[in-house]
Amino acid sequence: MIRLRYFAHLREQLGIGSEELEAAANVDELIGRLRARGGKWAEAFGSEGQVLAAVNQEMATPRTPIRDGDEVAFFPPVTGG
Repeated sequence: MIRLRYFAHLREQLGIGSEELEAAANVDELIGRLRARGGKWAEAFGSEGQVLAAVNQEMATPRTPIRDGDEVAFFPPVTGG
């Protein structure tokens, strides 16, 4: 099992702050599984670059592997000004 955490507007949009799921091979596969839930999930994870991911508090790429016991956090890109 892995622990997922959602931050900022993702938390509000999805109505959930965290959950546990079976591990995926990598971040890209995990996002695909979340997107496949449809509705607000497909909207939140709809396009590449729409969310950033961190695995065990380190920035991740779509190919970053995920293993049992990992924590994966999703958050929106931050803009400065």
